Amino acid sequence: MRERSRSVVSRFGIIARGALDILYPRVCTVCGGAAEGGHYICWDCLAGLPFIRDPYCSLCGDPLEGSVEHDFVCSWCMRNRPAFDMARSAVRYRGAVGHLLQRYKYHHATYLSYDLCLLLAGCVRAHLLKDGIDAIAYVPLHPRKARSRSYNQSRLLAEHLSHHLHIPVERNTLRRVRWTSTQTRLHAEARRMNVMGAFQCCIPDWVEGRRWLLIDDVMTTGATVDACARVLKENGARRVVVATVARG
Repeated sequence: MRERSRSVVSRFGIIARGALDILYPRVCTVCGGAAEGGHYICWDCLAGLPFIRDPYCSLCGDPLEGSVEHDFVCSWCMRNRPAFDMARSAVRYRGAVGHLLQRYKYHHATYLSYDLCLLLAGCVRAHLLKDGIDAIAYVPLHPRKARSRSYNQSRLLAEHLSHHLHIPVERNTLRRVRWTSTQTRLHAEARRMNVMGAFQCCIPDWVEGRRWLLIDDVMTTGATVDACARVLKENGARRVVVATVARG
């Protein structure tokens, strides 16, 4: 009975959204043109996004310019072996991608969640499902930042991805226990030191022995997701893989 009620509500939601799209047609957040199919990014702008392709580091997924015909590990991962087992991103943080994620993260453009999640889901399906995933976690915000922003963009992405992949998202797996300054203007080593000890595991019994997918919106040096992955591994996680929409 409950499943039938959810199905009815879902169908009603689709009809209602269709009616609203007729009355108030959606426009592309990138170019301002018409966006179809319930999206906020038009097909032309979507096709023009800088998708990440080979070659890239087999560990952190950082793309390399040029041609490489074999798997390789980048110099950063060689010097600072990450705690996660693998990280992959859908697109480069360039041009329209930067505009989209800035609006999404800092200007309450949460309506972009569905479109951004489709990019994320494609990345996960292509690279990270092979060895199995038991649960999804996300990078948490410090309570003070969560109050000022009113939402966590990484949590929204994780929840949408959970729906797409039918993998449960554990909403209270990690918490941020120390306030950290913004990573934006810090170099790689300073970023790593800035987030050291900033995260804590809330439910160790749920973490132990499971294969985790960790979600964030952007990965630059990987310091933040590495700190989170380290906490999961220290609490017995069997495997931790990372997926982000964009790679800086």
